[in-house]
Amino acid sequence: MDQPVSPIPSGPVMRKLTRQAVVRYANREVRVGGGAPVMVQSMTNTDTADVIGTAIQVKELARAGSEVVRITVNTEDAAAAVPLIREQLDKMDIDVPLVGDFHYNGHLLLTKYPACAEALSKYRINPGNVGQGAKRDTQFAQMIEVANQYGKPVRIGVNWGSLDQSLLARIMDENAQRTVPWSAQAVMYEALITSALDSAQRAEELGMPGDRIVLSCKVSGVQDLIAVYRELSRRCDYPLHLGLTEAGMGSKGIVASTAAIGVLLQEGIGDTIRVSLTPEPGGDRTKEVIVAQEILQTMGLRKFTPMVIACPGCGRTTSTVFQELADQIQSYLREQMPVWKTAYPGVEEMNVAVMGCIVNGPGESKHANIGISLPGTGESPAAPVFIDGQKSVTLRGERIAEEFQSIVLDYVKTRYGRA
Repeated sequence: MDQPVSPIPSGPVMRKLTRQAVVRYANREVRVGGGAPVMVQSMTNTDTADVIGTAIQVKELARAGSEVVRITVNTEDAAAAVPLIREQLDKMDIDVPLVGDFHYNGHLLLTKYPACAEALSKYRINPGNVGQGAKRDTQFAQMIEVANQYGKPVRIGVNWGSLDQSLLARIMDENAQRTVPWSAQAVMYEALITSALDSAQRAEELGMPGDRIVLSCKVSGVQDLIAVYRELSRRCDYPLHLGLTEAGMGSKGIVASTAAIGVLLQEGIGDTIRVSLTPEPGGDRTKEVIVAQEILQTMGLRKFTPMVIACPGCGRTTSTVFQELADQIQSYLREQMPVWKTAYPGVEEMNVAVMGCIVNGPGESKHANIGISLPGTGESPAAPVFIDGQKSVTLRGERIAEEFQSIVLDYVKTRYGRA
């Protein structure tokens, strides 16, 4: 008898197998592409010449979960500061690799400051900002030569806000000769992709191994990013870095980045990601790291921290108790992860449910590793706690939050503690 076939496909995302690049710092090795986990990147917004301020922000980003941190290297003072920043990070036991972001004068800074070139783990090169005319090829070659000298990988990062204008003009001229010319949008896409691929080919001609090259073609529109990366992925097997450039602030930046990156990841495209959020004035830079992690975790591609399942609330939950508890537990779990990920391996796979009433509360709590169903409006003032599907205890009184947090900690120690 034939077995029934489910009409709905299921299973993990099938990622495109790209080449594998390796980013190294001392004994730390980060593999990019080639089936390695999709990696989270971030970037500082401090003045790189401020050694202490930059080192502190790199530490914050790394502790939040950034696996590579990019820093601006735009002046001689910044270049001179890079090895000192690395030294400060080493003293703080922060081994995250640093990427130098170079525009306009990278060839000069890398040549003049060899300690900077050596301290960085990777260089980001923007082909549109390397130089104009005949200087472009020479200055690009200088940067690749330094990368080869120190065995550093490079990300060739094209940006539509700084495209090579001579390349764009050439493609526009070619388009004008077509019987049916492409749209201006299609011409822009082709210029972005051609800039990345031509630069990668040139780097290989200069002796850069192909497995030390990562590509990106960043734009600020969701549909533009999806279209460009689909075509870029079709035409090469270099590891690809994803992210909207200038994603925006707040919910707009989060939604746009999630929409664009999520579609591409679902299609198996992308090896590293960055969510380029504009922070609120004085806001926390680590927000972009948390959003990137949550994109990967909610899609089932990575596990970073225990997930908190919480209902949105309705007329049955006029009290804010469950909202406050969900927020408190989520913050608590994330704050503990720098210690827990070492002390309690596997804890990042835990699910915690904080529910607000009897409708779905007990059921959702039973599905989680550990869950609590708080009383809704008019319900008995009791909160049953479920552990691995079984009712464990019922909490009452003013200290429900503290008692539940203690139960969560005991569960973590018991379930994930090393023998």
